Amino acid sequence: MKHEGIASGKIIRRKQDATLEYLPDDLTVEEPLEIRIGGKTVAITMRTPGFDDELAAGFLLSEGIVRESDAIEKFSRPPGARNRENIITVHLRTKVKARLDSAQRFGTISSSCGICGKQSIAAIRQSFPLIESIGGVRVKTEVLLSLPSQLRQAQSDFARTGGVHAAGLFGSNGQPRIVREDIGRHNAVDKVIGRAFLDRELPLTSCIILVSGRASFEIMQKALSAGIPIVASVSAPSTLAVEFARECNQTLVGFLRPPSFNVYAHTERIFLE
Repeated sequence: MKHEGIASGKIIRRKQDATLEYLPDDLTVEEPLEIRIGGKTVAITMRTPGFDDELAAGFLLSEGIVRESDAIEKFSRPPGARNRENIITVHLRTKVKARLDSAQRFGTISSSCGICGKQSIAAIRQSFPLIESIGGVRVKTEVLLSLPSQLRQAQSDFARTGGVHAAGLFGSNGQPRIVREDIGRHNAVDKVIGRAFLDRELPLTSCIILVSGRASFEIMQKALSAGIPIVASVSAPSTLAVEFARECNQTLVGFLRPPSFNVYAHTERIFLE
């Protein structure tokens, strides 16, 4: 039985005393999503079903394919397709042109892929404005340290399956704004920024985004597309993520595991006490 992003099944568990028991178990669903603009397929990504409109919107934004907050008119599913729940069509408003040559992917994007299929990393760096380095948001240490526990509390699917990532958008005061889960870390981020994009709240210049896994180049890119100045992760960043953050004026925090954390770029946005 499947409900949204969780499917139930049976497992055999070997216990410490070597006896066996038969138990129900919840698993995270992983299915493809084909994103279309009109009749053209833009991408296929492996994702956890749910919030597909947000995922599509966030993907198109972070790839630089659409930029305007009112570019998307509606979403639909092809009525005659057998797998219609795994296809979402984005309908753009009249006179809005998709920038399909801005950053193209080819083939299938796995739920854990990084920058597969991109023509040029340098081109992506030039696609979005840099974060303002003077003034802007600053965050207290205690606020930063409060975020992981808040993210975990909002991870209902992870509590049941142990098999999904999460991304959470927080205000500078630590208040949660949007939290989404997905089997793919970058999909969770797309869902978060896609929701804000559809609500016309971009740029998110006073926000922090926290991801449950590592901080990759692609996570930094997606945060930049939404104007997010502070990116935090509970695990390690990659070298390219650190380089990207430093060049784009983003604050990057890794290994955010209270009471400690590492700052890899632009410490000026954090009140280090």
